[in-house]
Amino acid sequence: MTSTLSAKVTGPVLAPYDEGYADEVSAFNLAATHTPQLVVGATSAADVAAAVRYAGDHGLHVSVQSTGHGAESSITSGLLITTKRLDRLTVDPATRTATIGAGQQWGAVVAAAAEHGLLPIAGAASTVGVVGLVTGGGLGPLARSHGVASDYVESFTVVTGAGEIVTASHTDHPDLFWALRGGKWGLGIVTEMVVRLVPLTELYAGTLFFDAADIEPALRAWVSYTESASDQVSTSAAIIRMPPFEAIPEALRGRTLLALRFAYPGAVDEGARLAAPLREAAPVYLDLLGELPAREIAKIHNDPAEPAASQYYGMLLDPIDQDFVGVLLSFFGPTVESPFVVAELRHLGGAAAVDVSGGSAVAGREGSFLLAMIGVRPDLFEKVLPDAAFDVREAVARWARADGNPNFMGLPMTAERLATMWTEGANTRLGEVRWRYDPDAVFTKPA
Repeated sequence: MTSTLSAKVTGPVLAPYDEGYADEVSAFNLAATHTPQLVVGATSAADVAAAVRYAGDHGLHVSVQSTGHGAESSITSGLLITTKRLDRLTVDPATRTATIGAGQQWGAVVAAAAEHGLLPIAGAASTVGVVGLVTGGGLGPLARSHGVASDYVESFTVVTGAGEIVTASHTDHPDLFWALRGGKWGLGIVTEMVVRLVPLTELYAGTLFFDAADIEPALRAWVSYTESASDQVSTSAAIIRMPPFEAIPEALRGRTLLALRFAYPGAVDEGARLAAPLREAAPVYLDLLGELPAREIAKIHNDPAEPAASQYYGMLLDPIDQDFVGVLLSFFGPTVESPFVVAELRHLGGAAAVDVSGGSAVAGREGSFLLAMIGVRPDLFEKVLPDAAFDVREAVARWARADGNPNFMGLPMTAERLATMWTEGANTRLGEVRWRYDPDAVFTKPA
């Protein structure tokens, strides 16, 4: 089987018994252990197309992976196509666009754009793959001021379920273009995309840390702050239980802290004025908020850069209030034993709530907040974390929304939850597009 496919592609074709298979299928999220029947390390769109056609001819479902940040579950069958070798990256300062291969990560795009005084609107983590973020919408640290990452896509190069290479844009295959901006799954394999960049070199951004005793007043002040916050300000609040690891700075090591993340794409003086109510909310334990070069935007969230095992549970919320804070602290407060290391609230709205001209499939634009819960102990993955997440969902049900965003859905990834992720109209339209471009359901469904 491998020899037949190897004759059709340039990249490696590996079965479970082959040397290099384990490295090829490995995901950034080590909680997932992929064991597909075959893996193809694509080096071009032609490789992807040939692999998809081969899978269709042999009755194999196709999965795709670049970095594997979103690997919430293991791939245990079919053919996996890895795109990490599709690493083209060019920036055109005249048109303020970047052409980005599916194997690139956002940190590289940020660095390349910064050489021209430009910035992509991307996610919080520099190691996240470009395509996975965009096809789910792409909420990042500038969401309220600039919208989501998929709003900035000009075109996609896509391999369909029939193994055809097409361009999806405003004018070519516009139905597929609409779907790929937020529709996430089963639409094709993106091998390259062109995105618009914004002229931005400096931010007023960073993090204010509050020690355990000041978490409650600071968190309550932040929730009040969001009620009238400028649409130019994007913030999030995360209760973090820092492990006692040597790699963690001594000032943070082993502490339970509240991290208030702040990003304002404007002048320092105005940013400081806008951030003043948060600085005055409670004694600041560590002030890492100030002028920040846009090329260092990943420092706002400072997400881990090395692969590790984790479980993620997310939900979308309507406006929250002080009662919500009380409920949240009953699960995640500094004196509570919680199995989660992070409980984060992201303030949404602003530009993220406004769809692009012509529309997109981005889900969750009407949400006011995103609640995320992250656990990292594998011994808690099977029962403790799922049970704890269920209890939180029940407790905050009156603020919860039925819809969500696929990039932040997390576990459990069930058909029932997916059915409410998008509106009924969007679900119907996505189904029509999936059937049109993948009538034989070659691409693996996520549930």
